[in-house]
Amino acid sequence: MSASGGTKAIVAALAANLAIAVAKFVAFIFSGSSSMLAESVHSLADSGNQGLLLVGGKKAQREATPQHPFGYGRERYIYAFLVSIVLFSVGGMFAIYEGYEKIKHPHEIEHWYWPVGVLVFAIIAESFSFRTAIKESNHTRGNLTWTQFVRRAKAPELPVVLLEDLGALVGLILALIGVGLALGTGDGVWDGIGTLCIGILLILIAIILAAETKSLLLGEAAGTEEVEKIEKALVDGDTVTRVIHMRTLHLGPEELLVAAKIAVRHDETAAEVASAINTAEERIRAAVPIARVIYLEPDIYSETAAAEGTNPAKTPGGH
Repeated sequence: MSASGGTKAIVAALAANLAIAVAKFVAFIFSGSSSMLAESVHSLADSGNQGLLLVGGKKAQREATPQHPFGYGRERYIYAFLVSIVLFSVGGMFAIYEGYEKIKHPHEIEHWYWPVGVLVFAIIAESFSFRTAIKESNHTRGNLTWTQFVRRAKAPELPVVLLEDLGALVGLILALIGVGLALGTGDGVWDGIGTLCIGILLILIAIILAAETKSLLLGEAAGTEEVEKIEKALVDGDTVTRVIHMRTLHLGPEELLVAAKIAVRHDETAAEVASAINTAEERIRAAVPIARVIYLEPDIYSETAAAEGTNPAKTPGGH
């Protein structure tokens, strides 16, 4: 996924959330609605989250150093993980606390037109932001379902923005329902219940984001399609006869490490093997451009070693 698509979605979400946060806070001041206060904090937290994603993207562009020889691509994963923490603590926990207090000490909503007007405005603005995230995601989503896209995407920005915008839209609808019921019944408890539901929603989204970004931080392999392309590019049928075993690892969203043990013919000279390895690396980079760090180890394939097991450390020359 190109970083530009993610950046465009982040900027659109940031602009929408800053405007919405100000509008919601003004509505809270005039109406006293706890849903409005929770939603204003939610939008402010989302704005900070988008700022974190932009900072992570910038830091990830730094050149590799002797201390970090594989570069800083994983900075984007770290900042995406921080987003989940902020969403959980600042957004979710605050909303739950505010909802509990409003249920315990309810009061009537004043100047109803402020919260209702702001919520309608916010739903429209968030819809445009969500539409931008969907449009940018569709450029790389392919045939994946939305659930598969969120789970398999190696670049964290678009899944984060998608889930944030979805949570924001659902939260706004919950706030509108809570305010509407409070106005219709004259009972401010409904406003607190709506706020409580918003907090639970934000915590659930934060947990999903944390789980997905943790997997990226631990290190994920290339996707099935990329692995197949790499294996196909490795074997030329001449000097390189098969892939004995291979490991891939994302060093960042757009940088892949490939380490493979390849079978070569036993009668090839060292010069011929070295030439074959160089050519194989060129084929891999042509097939999968993000494969930037490649280590290939030549070996002689052994049927006996292959039959002994699948542990590469214990079966050199085997699968």
